[in-house]
Amino acid sequence: MRSISILKILPVFGLLFFLSMWALNVHASSQDEIDHLLDYVSKTDCKYERNGTIHTGIEAVEHINKKYDYFKDDIKSTEDFIKYSATKSKMSGESYKIHCENVKSVNSKDWLMKELKSYRGK
Repeated sequence: MRSISILKILPVFGLLFFLSMWALNVHASSQDEIDHLLDYVSKTDCKYERNGTIHTGIEAVEHINKKYDYFKDDIKSTEDFIKYSATKSKMSGESYKIHCENVKSVNSKDWLMKELKSYRGK
């Protein structure tokens, strides 16, 4: 039986450790971005439309958080968070809309992606 030298497997463990730390950092930065977007939605004066019903930002965050909890295992990035939790109704398939005063309404995905881009640029 051949024994494996510790010096031969040490680099493998080092690589695995590096990859796990990288994955944790990706997740941590995504969580910071998600927290920012939730705060952004909760503080907006714009209205969030879901299936024809208008909601405040605070009401929208309550709904988004429920979907976030439900889809948490599928969410690997901030873009996934937007896609699964804040874009459209899973029941009707209708896109959520954002209505801001004196501005044409937009899909929530576009509105949130614009804010994410702005946040990342800071």
